[in-house]
Order: sequence, then structure tokens, then C-alpha cells
Amino acid sequence: MRRVLAPAKLTLSLSVTGVRPDGYHELRAEMVSVSLCDELTFTEGSSGLTFHSEVGTRAGSLAAGGGNLITRALAAVGRQAAVHVVKRIPLGGGLGGGSTDAAAVLRWAGCSDPDLARALGSDVPFSVLGGRALVEGTGERVTPLPFEPRQFLLLVPPFGVDTARVYAAWDELAGTDDSDGPRNALTEVALRVEPRLAAWRDALGEHCGRVPRLAGSGSTWFTEESAPDAGHEDDGWLRVGEARARLMRTHTVPAGWEGD
Repeated sequence: MRRVLAPAKLTLSLSVTGVRPDGYHELRAEMVSVSLCDELTFTEGSSGLTFHSEVGTRAGSLAAGGGNLITRALAAVGRQAAVHVVKRIPLGGGLGGGSTDAAAVLRWAGCSDPDLARALGSDVPFSVLGGRALVEGTGERVTPLPFEPRQFLLLVPPFGVDTARVYAAWDELAGTDDSDGPRNALTEVALRVEPRLAAWRDALGEHCGRVPRLAGSGSTWFTEESAPDAGHEDDGWLRVGEARARLMRTHTVPAGWEGD
């Protein structure tokens, strides 16, 4: 058996630079790997896919069949193994949970083919590399950047956001993005697609006294923290009315990270 960690991906800035004739969006983003991670255990020579999902991941509907990215990645590298996944990265949270699991399969198999990685998903090439990088094109151009130790507070609402719907809304609005500085060009359209995001943004801002940023297409909001010892640990829950959202502290991890 071999254990492989699959760190979440946090997008610190994101601009959509164009749309290709095939409908894929051209992006330019700074991404970092963080210590919030799934954990995959591989048993070669066996088969099967099992999950243990932690609270707040919304992972109860995960499929173990051929549509799962882990199963697809195993098929892509021509390997067979039983895989047990401890799921900590929430589904629909903009943190690349499915992509980083697929990347863990490629790293376990010793596969570094960028075309194969991109065929599995736009975030997979970055997740194979990990660390900190400039990501361009449709995710296939990954330029490593120097590692920076940083800490973040994540707020994971009790719902996910459909990435395809967010990009469709961006297209309909002709890609409007008037924000300055580090930004996420999808923030305003994500708020249109899922208006409930606004209440959780405001709750996190009031909680920590900082302006939250959206992770990818949502639904996770995050702020940067200054505590040098912030790690991946449960920081409790935040409530909006009767609903509650999980708060988690996490920190950046370098390429090749195998745990603290």
C-alpha cells in the first residue's frame, strides 16, 4: 500500500483572457497548493474505489464508477489498484478536489505527461506539479514560481457552485471585470449564479475584519491570515440564520509536499 496526499488548489488571482473557438476559456491565474488535502491509499493488484468523507465536504454523492476522475486517471495510465480516499476537500468549492485526486493518481503512477493531465481536467496539470505557479491557457501552461509561506482562513458554505454555470454566465455578460489588484474575474458572475454567496462573504468579512476573496468559481471564500503557525485545523463554524459553514485554517505547501 502507498499513501499519496492530494493538496487543495487555491486560486489567488484569476483573469479570463479570452474564449477559444472550441468554447474553452483562456485563463491567467496564480495558484498555490495548500495543506487542506485529500488522502489516497493505493493497493496495487486489487481494484475498487471507496470513500470516507469528512463533515462539510458534500461528498456523499461521489460515484465510484467510470465517471469518477480517479477511475479515469487509473485508466489513462493503464494501472489497476484499489483506492481508498479520505475526502477533506469539499465538492463544488472551487478548490480543485476532483482534479487534485486525479493528479495524485498520476503522481502515484509516475506519469508526468502534461497532455494526459490536461485531458483529465484543466486544473490537473497544476495539481500534478503543485507548489506555486502561474497557470495559463486552458490550464496546460504551468510555470513554477518561488514558494511563499502564507496562511489562509477558508469558509466552506453548505452548498457548492456549478463551474459550468459560472462560465456560461461570464460569457453572457461579455466577461465584465472591473476589479483592481489581486482579483477573481469570476466573482461577480458567481454571485449572480448563486446569490447565497453574498451572505457568506459578508459573514466571513465581519468575522475576521478582512475582505474575503472567492476561490475559483466558488463556493469557498478565503482571507489571508498573518499568524505564522496557522495550519490545517478545524476553526469551528460560522452561522448565517439557521445554516452553518465550516471555517478552516490552512497554509501553502511546496511542490512535492508529503505532510507536515
